[in-house]
Amino acid sequence: MNKTAVVLLNLGGPDSLEAVQPFLENLFNDPDIFKLPFQKSLARYISKKRAPKVQKEYELIGGKSPINDWTEKQRLMLENQLKNSGYAFDVLVAMRYWKPLTEEVVFKVERENYDKIILLPLYPHFSVSTTGSSFNEWKRFYKGDQSKLIYIDSYQTHPLYIKAINQRIDESLLRFPENLQNDVQLVFSAHGTPVSYVKKGD
Repeated sequence: MNKTAVVLLNLGGPDSLEAVQPFLENLFNDPDIFKLPFQKSLARYISKKRAPKVQKEYELIGGKSPINDWTEKQRLMLENQLKNSGYAFDVLVAMRYWKPLTEEVVFKVERENYDKIILLPLYPHFSVSTTGSSFNEWKRFYKGDQSKLIYIDSYQTHPLYIKAINQRIDESLLRFPENLQNDVQLVFSAHGTPVSYVKKGD
């Protein structure tokens, strides 16, 4: 039976207060987001200057980012669903700026010699600063057979994704009394991108 790896690509986040500075350094070192002269030196300097303030913000939410735990829950749920459906899929997580870093996961995938490798970003919309950066980081380290790779660059208009969003909205509405559900205001919030990226068509 063919072996397939599904690699969930995500941002990652510090898993402790001590991890904040190296996490920020990895972020500022990303050439797809920041194009700086002497980038490595500046990334180290900026991350050390900003770390104390950012650490205080993480202290307010338990001393770490929740993104790692939530991504691991998604990984387990997807892997169980695939295996219960009879598919020989392994699901892994590759984070862009914190552990497990993309580089580590690339080496693990190459050792396992999968027949297919599906790169699935947990960003529904494509952006060079999210999905694009994750894809580029994978390409920097992956030296295997390129024909094995399947890149999923976006899925924001896929009917199943829209259905899943609608289900979550319906579940949330049930928290309100029935006579108020039609009056609930729904606010959509999205992460912004720099104007310079938008002008380039991002």
